[in-house]
Amino acid sequence: MPLFWGSGQRKTRKVKFKWSCRRSDEDGCVCSLRRLCLLNLADNMKETWVKDYSDNYLDRYFFRYIMGPFSLLPGELVEELTQLLATRKQLSRAALHLLLVPQLRGLSLEKCPCLVTPPLCHHIAARCQGLWSLDLSGAQQLSSKVLSETLRCLPDLRSLSVAGTPCDRVVIQTITQCCRFLRHLDISRCRFLSPAVLLLLGVRSSVSSTSCPSGSRGSFKSSSCSAAFSPPPLGSLLALDIGIGEQEEDPVMAAAFLLLSLPHLERVAMDGLGQACRLIRHEEFHQTDEFADREGVIRLGEVWQECIQRQKMDSLKEKGEGAAADEGIEDEDSKFWDEYCSDGEEDASREEGGSSSSQNQAEEQRRGRVLSGDGCLVLRLKNVKGLSCDSLDSLSCLCPDIHSLSINVDDDKDAQGRNQEFLLASGLQMWPGQLQSLSVNYSGPLVNLLPALEVAGSSLLSLTLEGVKTNPHTPILELIKTCRRLKDLHISAEPPSTPQGEEDEDDQQGDGDLPQLPNLSCLTLKFFYEHSQMKPVMSWMSLRKALRCLLIGSPLLEKISLVSLPCPVNSVLLDVLGAAGQIDFANSADCPPMPLGRVRHIELPRTDVKTLTVKSVMQRSKRIKYVDVSYCWQISMNQWLDCKTLSKVEVVWS
Repeated sequence: MPLFWGSGQRKTRKVKFKWSCRRSDEDGCVCSLRRLCLLNLADNMKETWVKDYSDNYLDRYFFRYIMGPFSLLPGELVEELTQLLATRKQLSRAALHLLLVPQLRGLSLEKCPCLVTPPLCHHIAARCQGLWSLDLSGAQQLSSKVLSETLRCLPDLRSLSVAGTPCDRVVIQTITQCCRFLRHLDISRCRFLSPAVLLLLGVRSSVSSTSCPSGSRGSFKSSSCSAAFSPPPLGSLLALDIGIGEQEEDPVMAAAFLLLSLPHLERVAMDGLGQACRLIRHEEFHQTDEFADREGVIRLGEVWQECIQRQKMDSLKEKGEGAAADEGIEDEDSKFWDEYCSDGEEDASREEGGSSSSQNQAEEQRRGRVLSGDGCLVLRLKNVKGLSCDSLDSLSCLCPDIHSLSINVDDDKDAQGRNQEFLLASGLQMWPGQLQSLSVNYSGPLVNLLPALEVAGSSLLSLTLEGVKTNPHTPILELIKTCRRLKDLHISAEPPSTPQGEEDEDDQQGDGDLPQLPNLSCLTLKFFYEHSQMKPVMSWMSLRKALRCLLIGSPLLEKISLVSLPCPVNSVLLDVLGAAGQIDFANSADCPPMPLGRVRHIELPRTDVKTLTVKSVMQRSKRIKYVDVSYCWQISMNQWLDCKTLSKVEVVWS
């Protein structure tokens, strides 16, 4: 095991490898030879490779490169090994030193931010200058200076996440000057950033580089006057929950400027985005003049005119009357961006094959509107977060290609006296059969959202409902019937405040009459609770029927999270376990999938689940790796210890 050339003979004599008898991956499938090798490397990482490096070299020397076993591996294998160790919580500082090799193209340290320190960033800058993707989310130990120095050494970055870090204006300046190919940027939760600083990413200064005064004001002070303006070709910008500006309306103004000045933008999450869309749609550019003058950028009306001209030229090029190249973005970069987008909802759409025609129609509509010469602006946005219901109308006029929305719904009414639930339902009608992902933050009754879900539910693959209120008559089954194609369902709700009468309980309905979600792979039902309250109040007994329906009718479930449910869960799980082989699933005639047979991760905190039931679930699924039974009052410490000794499954209890 030569960590350095020439030292192999001394080290290899004492190496003892641990060979795992495991022949299946974390998902229960038979592993490929490549995966088996990576699993073996991960198993022996601590006792072999890391131990040797820690004992002999760590904190004694500073190596620009380490000529060892990992420098011989392809970059994608090193990246996969790094992610495997991070997922297992086995990644250490010494392991990172060994895995930072020049051929590495992607590095994500989001799962271990405590390891991200200034010395580690110096290693990254020295050894991994060919990185395409870097994720340092949550790294609070870094300073703005360290971040900037690191990014200056990574000119090939296509994807960067510094969410929750001390990122400030200096870092944004470095990004605009050094990361010329950057397509994805996540700066959410960066408190040292003001909305106006984001103008550096795409808005030209109001003064030329030759006449730039030494005392320029605003975000462009000492930054944009030094060189020709060439912003990175951002296609994804996430900037929610950043610092505040000088004026209350600064987030709206900054969002409007960026929407018009970043021509490749498809995914965006910003505060004030909805008001910015209304401002652009109604061409109320005069409202931004004071903001533009203060920040030293050209006025929004000029940006709008440039955007219109650019779209007309792009449309002509797409028609074959111009060049096909796109502002110097290389083929490798386009390939990276295609792979990045394929990890999201677009990939799910291709798998389903149901919405391609509507997307093509939307694209033709967008091109036709630009070429008509009526001055109508159309943006390329597809994935949008940070909206309110009253901005959906403006968004639909500007962005016909939307397939993912995150919306905040409040209790206020608009100027015409219409409630927000009505605005949500009417707004979603603008993208018929097109929406694949919908997230709604709403503090009202869940039943009020049914009209909106009936509009968009037929095409949804992912649905998230946050903060909704429930009662014993909340129609969960109706929601399931409306959204039959769901792969992900997440509901965080307040439990009913009043108990349910026995006459309302009806659990005897046949399984064949219940709706199913045959494609569902991830289910979350989380109910809020008081920390001083040990047991949830069993006030919604008919929820058992909906839960049983979800667990039996979704044989592809891999992740289940049931938190503080206001109904008995243990009896439902027993019914589901006993229903194996009794239901004919149409999607697999030869070997029907068993309920809970593919579960890998299950969380049951603050429920009445019992030890025998947990063991039965663990025996049913051979893929299960994690079980959370925290605060389950029916499980004692001795029973928990007994569960831990029966399997390699990680069982959490407190």
